[in-house]
Amino acid sequence: MQEILPGIFHWITFHEGIEQDVHSYYIAASDPAILIDPRVPADGLGWFKKHKPPKHIYLTNRHHYRHGGQFANYYSAKVWCHKDGLHEFKKGEKVEAFNHGDELSSGILALEVGVLCPEETAFYIPLHNGILSIGDAIIRDDDELGFVPDYLMGDDPDAVKRGLRKVFLAHLELDFDHLLFAHGEPWIGGAKMVLRQFLKGLVV
Repeated sequence: MQEILPGIFHWITFHEGIEQDVHSYYIAASDPAILIDPRVPADGLGWFKKHKPPKHIYLTNRHHYRHGGQFANYYSAKVWCHKDGLHEFKKGEKVEAFNHGDELSSGILALEVGVLCPEETAFYIPLHNGILSIGDAIIRDDDELGFVPDYLMGDDPDAVKRGLRKVFLAHLELDFDHLLFAHGEPWIGGAKMVLRQFLKGLVV
């Protein structure tokens, strides 16, 4: 577990289903504490008792339920996904719905991304000069931002990329300094400039 900002924690686990490392976040600085796209860390479910028990679990899309059910049962937390992703949960998982544009707990905003899938969501967290949490829409590989491989983008990858560029250019109107990625290390400090440079440099 790495504290990347005061009260903001990041950890990496290996996802057997996609055979890749994935990234999860615990926001203890909010009230109540929340998790984003969580998998159980090496320290175990009980690690969070040392801080504040998470009360809400926010998914950037339906595929990121991951270990949400284990956290929900252990901490009596609620799992949330955009309403257009609820069809995924047919095996008794208890998942609540939000809409794009909703203000969630602690002033966190559910921002519309869509494009990749209808429920794709970014979360704006009003802490530490602003944090933007991104699911599958943009990934980080070392010091480069990018997109998931074309074969994961459907029949017209260039159209998807154009759509994502348009969405995130609009989100640049928000004040933020940090980016959290479901796929890639978080970018702490100067992240808005990095995202702007990436988007403006795209040719699609």
